[in-house]
Order: sequence, then structure tokens, then C-alpha cells
Amino acid sequence: MELFHWFRLLWITMTLLTFRCASNVEGRYHHHKGNKNSSPPTTPAENPVAPSTPSIAPPTPSRDVPSDPYPTDPGNNFSNSSDSVFNVMEYGAVGDGSADDTAAFRQAWKEACAVKSGVVFAPSDYRFKITSTIFSGPCQPGLVFQVDGVLMPPDGPETWPKKDSQKQWLVFYKLDRMTFTGTGTIEGNGQKWWALPCKPHRGPNGSTLRGPCDSPAMIRFFMSSNLVVRGLRIQNSPQFHMKFDGCQGVLIQKITISSPKLSPNTDGIHIENTKSVAIHNSMISNGDDCISIGTGCANVDIMGVTCGPSHGISIGSLGVHNSQACVSNITVRNSVIRESDNGVRIKTWQGGTGSVSGILFENIQMENVLNCLLVDQYYCLSKACRNETSAVLVTDLTYRNIKGTYDVRRPPIHFACSDTVACRNIILSEVELYPYEGELMDEPFCWNAYGTQETATIPPIDCLREGKPQALDEVSKYTC
Repeated sequence: MELFHWFRLLWITMTLLTFRCASNVEGRYHHHKGNKNSSPPTTPAENPVAPSTPSIAPPTPSRDVPSDPYPTDPGNNFSNSSDSVFNVMEYGAVGDGSADDTAAFRQAWKEACAVKSGVVFAPSDYRFKITSTIFSGPCQPGLVFQVDGVLMPPDGPETWPKKDSQKQWLVFYKLDRMTFTGTGTIEGNGQKWWALPCKPHRGPNGSTLRGPCDSPAMIRFFMSSNLVVRGLRIQNSPQFHMKFDGCQGVLIQKITISSPKLSPNTDGIHIENTKSVAIHNSMISNGDDCISIGTGCANVDIMGVTCGPSHGISIGSLGVHNSQACVSNITVRNSVIRESDNGVRIKTWQGGTGSVSGILFENIQMENVLNCLLVDQYYCLSKACRNETSAVLVTDLTYRNIKGTYDVRRPPIHFACSDTVACRNIILSEVELYPYEGELMDEPFCWNAYGTQETATIPPIDCLREGKPQALDEVSKYTC
């Protein structure tokens, strides 16, 4: 009995110690620096809610897809120590939507950049206006730029400072292990820019107006690595919402991008010369491509994206002005495309070289989409384009479990491949697309496209050629 009471006393003592330790940890967690009326920096927000994936079978592990390029997310690890949080309010920011807060953000960035796991913090309940700014590195690792309020540029070209570039607004340059996050909104104030006659500006009654002008891309990451963008709402950009150029290792997760359907050239996410990219669980609706993939991109995984209204998800355009283009290992899976001018598209100019290879479109739900599956190797913005003997090679292209409805004004499947450089190894499996309303006007179209149907498609596609095309004359032109 004495031994029993001894063990019982030991158990009670350990329980009390555990409770006390937990209470101390919770108390220390709430220590932070910042405006006393604002919320402390937190780990990247879980909002917006990720779109539900289509009610179709999960992807089969048919090919390798890139893992998260940065699995150890710095946004989850930054310290809440008062030594590492740099609240822009303490550097003179006003946050009334009218005053110029650029200097406060630049100074907060400079000091956060110099310490490990530094946090530039823009609190909620404020509207910060800043002019075109380059936030440059190198910085100490783990830097976080957290926006919980609203961050915006000057309102339109008339108020844009003359000394500032009209081609870009927020630029993040030469950074490694940096996170852009928060519960706030990045507002582009794009309405007055859209009225300029930029390609492809849409005029009244469906007309198109053209003319030279510059409109700023909203957010640009340049020559940086191991980047995370999470939780933000990004909207109404004058031009592209986000661009990644010359980057390595990018994770984009749980963001919302939105602009009106007719806003010109407002691509959601554009990547070029960028490798190891994951775009997951996000919602994009805009006036151009939801996601556009340019030359020099490889190992891109797009998953759980709801896209539309928009121009769909595009690879290209590639090979303009007889240039070489190389794109490889691109996966789009478990996604929804709705009310869009295109579904999944590859577009190349004649006369280019290089290749697009290893492309997988899998488990995609289409809802009233024009041009659901499109390969266009005759891409041209005018009627003056000439036929060329050279082209960007399209090979190893798989469409698996693509289902839903299409706009009957165009056939849902359109493979227009080069006269001299055929598309090779196209695989179709479980492609079932039905008219949204009405009847199909034209049958699915193929030109010089070779491939295999693993299952019968709906609507039937009889124009895909069997076997392999003739060998390429100059293999080196299409080797990347």
C-alpha cells in the first residue's frame, strides 16, 4: 500500500508540473512588438479556403512531380521576438490610404533584412500607399514580409511619380528564403490603367483598341530562390498580378487573385526562366491567363487551383522572333477551370526552336470552357505571320481524366501542330466533354498530331494519327 501511495503522489506531482510548464509557454508566446492596437505577426494565414477539388478519382502516380520546393517554410518559423519584428507604424507609416508610406516600408525592410528571421509587419485596419519600390537583398535568411492591412500603389497613371518605372510596382530582388504572406490585401488600383490603349485593350461593342503604353506589373520576384507566397488576396493589377523571372524554388499556396473578366493583360501568375515551382490550393479569376508558363521553366506542379473566368492555364507563347524555347515537366492536376476562353493551352510561334516536353494535365474539371484542350503552333497576333519550316517541338503530352462541359462555339479538342515538326506522343485517357448548351458545331480538330487514345474520347476524336512521325532533320534544334 505504501508503494501504491508513493506512485500516486508521483503522478499528481508530474501532472501539476506539466500544467505549469504549458501555462508558461503560452504566456511567452504572446509576447511581441508592434502597434498596441494591432494584431501581432502570426504564421501565414490559412485563408482563403482552398477550392474543393473535382469529384473525380485521385491522380495516379504515373510520373514524378516536384515536391514542395521549400518544405521548411520560413513563414512558420519566424520568431515573435521584439528584436525581429519591424512594424512599419514605428517608422512613420500613416496608413490612411492617402499619405505616402514608402519611406517607412523601405526603412523597415532595411532593418529586417539585416537580422535573421526578420519580419516587416504591416498591421491590419490600415491602408498603406507606397510608390514603385525594389526590395533588394541579399538579406539574412528567413525574412518575412507580412501584410495584414491593405497595401496599394498610387491611383492610376496620372498620380504615378514621373521618376518611377511604369513597368513594375513591387519588386523583390536577389533574395533567398523569403516569405510574402499575411491576412491582408494587395490592391493594384488598376482601373485607370485598363482604360489605356494597351494590347489587348478591349474597346466598346467588342472592338479592340491598340496603341503603345506601359502598365506596371504588380508584384515581381527576380533572381531569387526558396520563396513562399501564402494567404494573401491580390487584386485589380494594372497588368500581370505576379511575375517570377530567373527564380529557383517557389511555393505559392492558398492565395486569391482577382480582377474583372475584361481587364486587359492581367495574367494571374506568370513564370519564366524559373524552376521547381509549386502552385497549390489557390483561386484565380482575371482578364487573361490564370497561370502562364514562359520559356526556361521546368518542374512545375499546379494542384488544387480554381481558375476562371479567365483565359485558362497556358504554356507559352513560345518561340517568338525565331527564338529557342525550352519547357519541361509541367503538371496541372486536381483543378477546376470554369467560364474561360481556354482550358489548358500550349501556344507557339512558327519559326522557333527548342521543345515543350513532359506535360501532364490530369483530373481537371471543365465548366463551360471554350477551347478545352488546345495546342496552337500557329500563334500569331496579326494576319501577317508567314509559314515557317521550323517550330518548337511539342512531345510527350498527356491528358488524363479531363471531364466537364464546353462552349459549343469551338470544338473542345484542337491540336494544330506544325506542318514540318509534328506533335508527338499525345496520350488521351478518360476525356469526356459534353456541350454546356446546344450542339457541337465543328468536330475535334487535329493537324499533324500523333498519339494514342487509351480510352475513347467524348466527343470522338478520329483525327489523331497513329504511330510515330518521321525523324527530325536537325535534332540539335529541338534539344534543350
